[in-house]
Amino acid sequence: MAKTYEEINEKIRHGKAVVCTAEEIIDLVRKKGAEKTAEEVDVITTGTFGAMCSSGAFLNFGHSSPPIRMTNILLNDVQAYGGLAAVDTYIGATQMTEDPQKGYGGAHVIEDLIAGKKVHLRAWGPGTDCYVRKDVDTYITLDDLNEAYLFNPRNSYQNYGIATNTSGRTIYTYMGKLLPKMKNATYSSAGQLSPLLNDPHCDVIGIGTRIFLAGGEGYVSWQGTQFKTDVEEVNGVPVGGARTLAVIGDMKQMDPRYVRGLDLTGYGISLALGIGVPLPVLNEDVVRRASISDDEIFAEMFDYSLPSGRTPMARYSYSELRSGKIEYNGKTVRTSSMSSYAGAKKVAAELKDRIERGEFSLAEPGMMLPRESRVKPMKMQGARACTGK
Repeated sequence: MAKTYEEINEKIRHGKAVVCTAEEIIDLVRKKGAEKTAEEVDVITTGTFGAMCSSGAFLNFGHSSPPIRMTNILLNDVQAYGGLAAVDTYIGATQMTEDPQKGYGGAHVIEDLIAGKKVHLRAWGPGTDCYVRKDVDTYITLDDLNEAYLFNPRNSYQNYGIATNTSGRTIYTYMGKLLPKMKNATYSSAGQLSPLLNDPHCDVIGIGTRIFLAGGEGYVSWQGTQFKTDVEEVNGVPVGGARTLAVIGDMKQMDPRYVRGLDLTGYGISLALGIGVPLPVLNEDVVRRASISDDEIFAEMFDYSLPSGRTPMARYSYSELRSGKIEYNGKTVRTSSMSSYAGAKKVAAELKDRIERGEFSLAEPGMMLPRESRVKPMKMQGARACTGK
């Protein structure tokens, strides 16, 4: 039986919508089948909570008196972009202070603002006839800003590779600390709860989809950078990094429980975010896709000690990865996750509660995401080779 967004939202408004998390839907389908489940359930909530480096925030400070055109901007000693209008800026999550030993960067500025803390603003400008002032030195809070919103070019990766290290030395990466001789392996996905693994071909997620973003409401604004569809699939889902989402949301609605600045030893700064996407049960196919479980979702392992030319070493299910160990050529390898499954469960559950309370309705996409897309490598014309050593 097909449903429409209007019908589902009408149920939400009257508190009659039946909502399940992507984790709950697995057992329900096993008991009742996809067809019966689709008749009974109206919305499936997904969630993920992990490092999303390609994130940042647009901020508007308002005009000082006399006014200034900011061209050099520091927020808690973290450089923000000065190439926008007079008092607008963009601060990237991975931008660090000049002293990397502080372990502080743009992600922490974003976290501090959302947590209601004061942030030190220092800015300079050239001074012009219409923007006379040449510098400011003050403190701001989120409430002082006119606009403050996350605009993240690449979030919610659809699957990702497993990282290990075959070399004889410890290496430090965005996938964490990798011990020598394959003493550990790390992965980063919410698996059966992950938004894009539950809608693998973006049949319902599109531009304009309303989402849970760091505790507030946000939207899918475009396909994320490095969005690609030409990835091998098993059980209908990619075995490697494929689709991504660009998202936007008001920081003034956000909750610091779902935003964390990270300092990854030997790598740098990143931002952990909680993101949840509601899937409208328009038909049986939506339920069938969302009922996939961790033992049916696979990822490939790569040797991160190789600077380039990495090829898959082996393939493991998320059930195997979450067990805490895997086997490779007779060797037991300890596994750990860079994303929080417990956090993903909280996101999906919180989104479920808001929908059931009638506080969160669904938005039909204005345009669907690309059906076909590939990622091109950088052209190295005239560039010197770099060994990474």
